[in-house]
Amino acid sequence: MGVSFDKVDGFIWFDGRLVPWKDANVHVLTHGLHYASCVFEGERAYGGKIFKSKEHSERLKASANMLDFEIPFSVAEIVAAKQLVIDTNNLPDGYVRPVAWRGSEMMGVAAQANTIHLAIAAWAWPSYFDPAERLKGIRIDLAQFRRPDPKTIPALAKASGLYMICTIEKHKAERKGYADAMMLDWEGRVAECTGANIFFIRDGKIHTPIADCFLAGITRATVIELARRRRIEVVERRIWPEEIDGFTECFITGSAAEVTPVSEIAQWRFTPGTISEQLMLDYTAEVQSKGRAVAA
Repeated sequence: MGVSFDKVDGFIWFDGRLVPWKDANVHVLTHGLHYASCVFEGERAYGGKIFKSKEHSERLKASANMLDFEIPFSVAEIVAAKQLVIDTNNLPDGYVRPVAWRGSEMMGVAAQANTIHLAIAAWAWPSYFDPAERLKGIRIDLAQFRRPDPKTIPALAKASGLYMICTIEKHKAERKGYADAMMLDWEGRVAECTGANIFFIRDGKIHTPIADCFLAGITRATVIELARRRRIEVVERRIWPEEIDGFTECFITGSAAEVTPVSEIAQWRFTPGTISEQLMLDYTAEVQSKGRAVAA
């Protein structure tokens, strides 16, 4: 295990200014801790440039609105603050975590008078999965918890409370020797993994679940665009578990996972092939070219 995250050297942007990492703290009675009134983003910088920083900042603001609060900084201010964190901490290739939450003025379900805080941290973080494991395809378990009905929770927000069942399922999967777990939706259809979107391939076409009860990832949208540039058909549709036997390839996407082939989901097996590998290479080229363009 590396250094605890509360003991990292560097600076965190906190409510409009850079503070030493160790001083970026909140009170134990913060509403976001007790009632999950907290939203966040996961982003990566490549070559000194945060990939799709504006899109992530827009989604952060939208997620806060879904949780009935307004982040008191504009999209442009958030974009600039994230870049400042990358530059100040000298992290040309790093992971970026903006997080916004309700403060501690009121402690109870209702907290309309609470201050809304925003912090931005960044740290060095290599590929989410081991590189050698990633090339041969990771192993994924099938989760027991399901993504909730969007009528019961703001399912399209990137909100901390939505990840509770993800942590539970990822822990269970890791204890069984898997890298992650695939979750179904409330009706039993394929949804996503614990922190990544999922894609399947059959007969040269890519199939992926409709993202209407889980987060439609920014990496997901990028990979769909990259596939269509290569004239690979992408079908967004309902996918039932009994269909998985008919797919030959599978991969997952996310800012942390990037593009990672899958070799196994519970009893189903896949062989990472040309489409998965090509999109993995295309995504790497896409994010690195954006960083090089800025550096130039």
